[in-house]
Amino acid sequence: MGIWSSCRFAAIVGVTCGLALVMLPRSSVAEEQKRLAYEVGSTVKVCQLTGDLDRQTKQSTLSRTATTAGVAATDLGSSFEHDGRLFFLFGDTWREPDGRDARIARDALAWTDSREPTKIKLDFLRGPNGKWLPLDVPGISLGPFEVPANGVSIDGKMYVVFATDSRRPKLFGRSVLAVSDDNGKTFTQVYQLSDDKFRVVALWKSDPWLYLFGISEYRRSSVSLARVKLKQIRDHDAIRYFQGTDANGRPRWSNQEQDSTVLFRHDVVGEHSVAYCPSVKRYVMLYNSTKPRGIVMRSAPEPWGPWSDLEIIFDPWKDKGYGYFMHATGWFTAQPDGLADPRRAATWGGEYGPYLIARYTTGDANGCRIYYTMSTWNPYQVVVMRTDLRMEPRPPEKEPVNDETTPTKPRAPRAK
Repeated sequence: MGIWSSCRFAAIVGVTCGLALVMLPRSSVAEEQKRLAYEVGSTVKVCQLTGDLDRQTKQSTLSRTATTAGVAATDLGSSFEHDGRLFFLFGDTWREPDGRDARIARDALAWTDSREPTKIKLDFLRGPNGKWLPLDVPGISLGPFEVPANGVSIDGKMYVVFATDSRRPKLFGRSVLAVSDDNGKTFTQVYQLSDDKFRVVALWKSDPWLYLFGISEYRRSSVSLARVKLKQIRDHDAIRYFQGTDANGRPRWSNQEQDSTVLFRHDVVGEHSVAYCPSVKRYVMLYNSTKPRGIVMRSAPEPWGPWSDLEIIFDPWKDKGYGYFMHATGWFTAQPDGLADPRRAATWGGEYGPYLIARYTTGDANGCRIYYTMSTWNPYQVVVMRTDLRMEPRPPEKEPVNDETTPTKPRAPRAK
C-alpha cells in the first residue's frame, strides 16, 4: 500500500532560491478538512482466535489451538504478511489453561491463509512432538514479559523486533531486530534496535520505507517515529528519527535517536499498532489506554501526522466486554459470568494489545472497516474485533483536552 503524499502537491515553484511554494488542489484541501471518526456502537467481537472453547458462545474455536498445537492460552497477536500468508506473533503462551506454567511462558508463531476474518484457522510453528515450538533468538532472553513486538517481510526474509530484558518494575529494557530465512523456525540477531525510545515497536512498510513507531517506558510513554530504507534494514546507522516538522509542515529527520520527538502527548502507550487505510488515505493507530479507559484510535494523513485527537473505540463496559467475553469479578455481577480461567475467578479481565490486521481492512472514500486482535487477560486469550470508522467534517477548533482524563466508570485492575 503506497503513501499518497507524493500526489498531493499540484505545483512547486521557486526551487532555485531554495524555497518552494506549494499549492494544494481542491480535493486535497477538502481531504485536510475531514477527519476519520469512530462510528459509535460499531465495535463488536468477531470471534475468539485462540484456545479451544469460546467462553462467550460456548462453542469450539475454529483453530482449537490447545488440542491441535498445545496452545491453551496466550496473548498479543500482532500480524504481518510474509510469503503470501498472514503471520501472527503471540506473546507469553501457556500450555496449561490455568497458567500454572506462566513463569516459564514462551512465545509462539502461527499463520493463516484465510482471506475472511471470520474464518481464521491457525497453523503453528511446531516441534517434533507436534506441539507449538517456542520462538528463539540466540543471545537474548525470551522469558515471561519478553515478547515479539512486530514483524515485516523484506526480500523474502522475515524480520521481527523482539522486546527483551524485562526486570520489574522496568519492563522491556531494550529491543532487538532479528531475521529468519526459514519462515520463523530459526532467527539470528541483526542488531540491538534501541534501549531508549524504541523499546517496543510497531512497524509499517511503505516502499521504499519501513516506518517504526516506538515507545520507551512501557505504558508510561508517548509514541516516537523513525524510518529506514527497506534495502538498508540491516544497517542500524541508516535509521532516521523524526524530530518534528518545519514551518511548512515538512518532516525533519536526525540520525540520532536522542533527537526524536513524540507524535502526540499521551503517556500511557504500551502495545500499539499502525496500518494505512487506502480508501480514506489515513494511517490508523490503535493502543490501549488507562486514562481514559479503553482501546484508543488516532489517525493521520502521514506517518508523522498531524495525528488526530484520541477516540475510544472499545470501552469494556459500554461495548459488551465485561460479562460477555471479559471476566468481571463478583464485585459487579450478581452471579459468576462463567468466563474466568480455571483458578482465576478473582482476576479481572482487561483489554490490551489491539493489533490491526491490514489484510482484512475494507472501505471506500466515506469510511473503512478495520479488524484487529485484542487480548482479554481473563480469559487469557486473543479475540478478533471489528470497528467501523467514517470520514466526517473536521470540528471547529476548541480548547485542548487533557488526554489524561480520569475514567468515569469503575476501573478493573490492569492486565499485565
